[in-house]
Amino acid sequence: MLPATPEEIWKAVLCDMELSLSKAHFTTWFKNTSIVSRDQNSVTVSVPNGFVKEWLENKFNKQIIYSIRKLSNEIREVRYIIGQPKPEPIRQDFSKMIVDRDLQEQTSGEQNQEIDKTTSLNKKYSFNSFIVGSANELAFACAQSVSQCIVGNLPKPYNPLFIYGGVGLGKTHLVQSIGNAVLEKAPERKVLYASGEKMVSAIVEGIRNRTIEDLKNLYSGLDLLIIDDIQFIAGKEKMQEIVFTIFNEIHNKNRQVVMTSDRPPTAIPAIEERLLSRLVGGMLADINAPDFETRVAILKAKSAEKGVVFSDEVLSYIGTHIQKNIRELEGALNRVIALSQIYNRVPDLKETKNILNAYLAVPYRKTSPQIILKTVADFYNISPADLTKRSRKKEVVKPRQVAMYLLREEIKLSFPDIGQKLGGRDHSTVIHACEKIKREEQADEPLKNELTMIRQRVYDSFE
Repeated sequence: MLPATPEEIWKAVLCDMELSLSKAHFTTWFKNTSIVSRDQNSVTVSVPNGFVKEWLENKFNKQIIYSIRKLSNEIREVRYIIGQPKPEPIRQDFSKMIVDRDLQEQTSGEQNQEIDKTTSLNKKYSFNSFIVGSANELAFACAQSVSQCIVGNLPKPYNPLFIYGGVGLGKTHLVQSIGNAVLEKAPERKVLYASGEKMVSAIVEGIRNRTIEDLKNLYSGLDLLIIDDIQFIAGKEKMQEIVFTIFNEIHNKNRQVVMTSDRPPTAIPAIEERLLSRLVGGMLADINAPDFETRVAILKAKSAEKGVVFSDEVLSYIGTHIQKNIRELEGALNRVIALSQIYNRVPDLKETKNILNAYLAVPYRKTSPQIILKTVADFYNISPADLTKRSRKKEVVKPRQVAMYLLREEIKLSFPDIGQKLGGRDHSTVIHACEKIKREEQADEPLKNELTMIRQRVYDSFE
């Protein structure tokens, strides 16, 4: 195999970064970046401004070097300069490497044509293209039922429909499929899809411009409101008050609300009781990581969509070794497809193993107390300093006990060391917390899901 070109190297970096970051962070830090030169032991990366330069140097440099060395092991240093990326003939093919299609829609004019400007729905998301398996069949059945009730103007048994699960498991695909199915059969229905971030921004603008009542009227006049990542309203009292009002008005008119989150409603921090009661009062459906059969079915569908046919043994190999989520699964497939296009042939099993060897051989990353404390604090929407304070507020006590438990389970710190790191607490307090969380993890399904998501974030992090 020929040595990787700078363009191939940077495509691989972007693919890896896309897998580990949210789409907002990926766009913020890696849009308009490229490798502009390379010598024997280093590469120079062009960035759009000084802010991005500083952030990549301080926050992502180790991860970027790690990704680069998968293809060019001799590279030891990455330099960053401010300037325009040089023209790259294969740059437009980068869309094939992107795992999260939402990002394609933000960065490609052609993809933007698939977004309905009135509803914000992506036309390519449909029930037919959603691969159903044991991990998502309940959520899928509920989503289809909701769309049928809206089309037939029937009573809404699942209102709201609240779908939750980890990153990259298909929540956005599923809820947008509801909207597209409704409009296909009943185009007169009023449907709107909004991410939690965009809804927060719209409400802030409405308050600032004194047009909030107009915004409430817009939302409450819908037949279907889809809010993706509702957890973004956590801790925002005024925001929750407005969302509560909007939900009540829609619900009272026998119209439908669909929401998604990365966690169940009871695990969303700092949420008002009255809003929480509304969220849990409908239908809760979780989406988990796909099983092997579903992973292979997804790979077959995605490769067919891209016009590439792989052997069953190749797809089985990818499906066996990528188990975390659909985004990572498609990321591995995209890497194989991209390199097969570069070398103009469909790889066999041996070549696929070679292509994915560095991608799959991720070394064990030992975490640290600092990463665990920051991850727990971020998950529960508090500051790391809150974990060390003497506060007895329930929104702080639980995260503190979870942090103690994870410090013990994941790093094997001694009870006195854990107490010292969390404000000088007595070791008996730590023992009590660890035993309590361990006991509840077995009996409390929401807490078990929270711990799973926190651990996932911990080991997805880089120091």
